[in-house]
Amino acid sequence: MNLSEGKSISPDSVTGDEKERVEPTRQIVDFNVEELQDIVLDGPPRFTSRDLMSPFVWKAGKRYGIMVRAVPSHDQEKTDTGEIWAGWSDDGVSFKMLDRPAIVAGPDAQDAGGVEDPTVVQREDGSYVVYFTGVSSDMTHGEMFYAVGASLDRLQKTGVALASTKSMGNTKEATIGQTADGHWRLFYEYAADGASRIGLAIGTNIDGPWTEQPTPFMPREDGWDNWHLSTGPMLMDDPDCPVMFYNGATVDARWRIGWVAFQRDCLSVADRCVQPLLTPPPVADRTDTDIAFAASVIVDDGQIWLYYSLEDRRLSRALLRRT
Repeated sequence: MNLSEGKSISPDSVTGDEKERVEPTRQIVDFNVEELQDIVLDGPPRFTSRDLMSPFVWKAGKRYGIMVRAVPSHDQEKTDTGEIWAGWSDDGVSFKMLDRPAIVAGPDAQDAGGVEDPTVVQREDGSYVVYFTGVSSDMTHGEMFYAVGASLDRLQKTGVALASTKSMGNTKEATIGQTADGHWRLFYEYAADGASRIGLAIGTNIDGPWTEQPTPFMPREDGWDNWHLSTGPMLMDDPDCPVMFYNGATVDARWRIGWVAFQRDCLSVADRCVQPLLTPPPVADRTDTDIAFAASVIVDDGQIWLYYSLEDRRLSRALLRRT
């Protein structure tokens, strides 16, 4: 993961609503889906008995690392909202998981209900910082935490990365990167007015303190993303046109994956998809889980691979071509 691309982000007084009215005069980027592949994860029974979500994949030398949220399956007792497991692969498709979860719920009440949504940053010395969502013991409230460690099997919880507030509840789903001058950029999901929204904050350190910025973009009234928005991974191979593969949904939580391109400073929208880039397979019944949710993206030998979950239980990746 390259964390040094981009430009310093400064505060902006223009609101997200105002920015969305400034439509780009021409399309500057688009993507086609070239290929779809199922992701296979092998591990101990404690892991394989669970459903899988939020696959965060990164390239580490010749290997691929993964951290993933494993949740009790629909026919299991809901003892928690998730454990976070880690593993390695030689091809980015078949992963061998570690023998034990990397991050588990508790013992503190603030994350005793479960741990979710891993986002991995590998520092120059090879150590790791992992952002994750901690769910309260009553499973009603979430905060964004982080853990650090020399390796994926030696992570220690460190504290709250970005706390929820009265106006922004359930901060989660971190997308993190470092700008060229050393500032950190943090996109995240939060709850407001009965819906999910995407927020943005900047800081001088990996753990903040964070300065809130205007909402980067909003739901579109007549779009497939007219109610919920959630963060997805950032594609930064072109620093002049950073792209987020975000998650959007209708009020009944039918999640699809789209993209939004930013100006270099990530404060204003330069382009945005009209139709979703990826949708889940058709469901047999309208009450069935109908979700595709992006979690990470890598550029490998010039190829763009987007990793995502389907139906909140299985993992896939898509080969994308920029057009």
